[in-house]
Amino acid sequence: MSFDTSNPSILPSSPSPLRAVRMAQPQERVTAAHSHASGQLFGAMRGLLSVAADTGQWVVPASHCVWMPPHHVHALRSHGPFAGWSVYVDEASCGDLPIAPCVMRVSGLLREAVGRASAWNDGAFDARQARVAGVILDEIAASPHEAFGLPLPTDPRLLRVARAVLDDLTDERGVEALAAWAGVSPRTLARRFTIETGFTPSAWRQRARILRALELLAAGQPVTHIALDLGYDNVSAFIAMFKRVMGVTPGRYGEGMA
Repeated sequence: MSFDTSNPSILPSSPSPLRAVRMAQPQERVTAAHSHASGQLFGAMRGLLSVAADTGQWVVPASHCVWMPPHHVHALRSHGPFAGWSVYVDEASCGDLPIAPCVMRVSGLLREAVGRASAWNDGAFDARQARVAGVILDEIAASPHEAFGLPLPTDPRLLRVARAVLDDLTDERGVEALAAWAGVSPRTLARRFTIETGFTPSAWRQRARILRALELLAAGQPVTHIALDLGYDNVSAFIAMFKRVMGVTPGRYGEGMA
């Protein structure tokens, strides 16, 4: 089943209130800016998603998902190999759901319900399917919103830097090297990046590493492997950084995600 949200053939049709799909591919996935009449809840089982909407931009790990109400323009981009899922909610069923795009944590209940719904064939729901669909809608409505993600800059030069960082989080180039590569002065890069994202370039890269760490923790990867994958010379430095930002060690955080 295609994950291309610009393809109307995969959107849900009445009388079913929603339709769930899954997809996987070994390369980066890019979906151009578009909108549709259905609401959409989407997330990743593997890989980071960059999400650009008319009200904000985020980078979302597999532990979280994004709700996009009907008629909101949005675009998607994965970083590296991608496996994802999406739930399309008929506009008539969106009345009690958030009216603005938001990020929320993927609960175990929601993940299991979406997995079940993605195996259904087209057509009207029976009583059992309607109950599962109701669970999905309830989870979208009740899940707390989280100020979670990574703002992306809009300046094309800065966006090129941000994407390069996301594509290789082990890259340790500083502001001067990144500025030279992007064709902008170091001062402009540092100043504009902070204005557009709310983070200095170094703090932004640190947050990007935290997001990738959360994705890998959700996948059950050992903390030592995660530290090495993110370019840390030793696991202690990674644990200290994670605890400083998240308030708990990665091991304790991973236990809470289980």
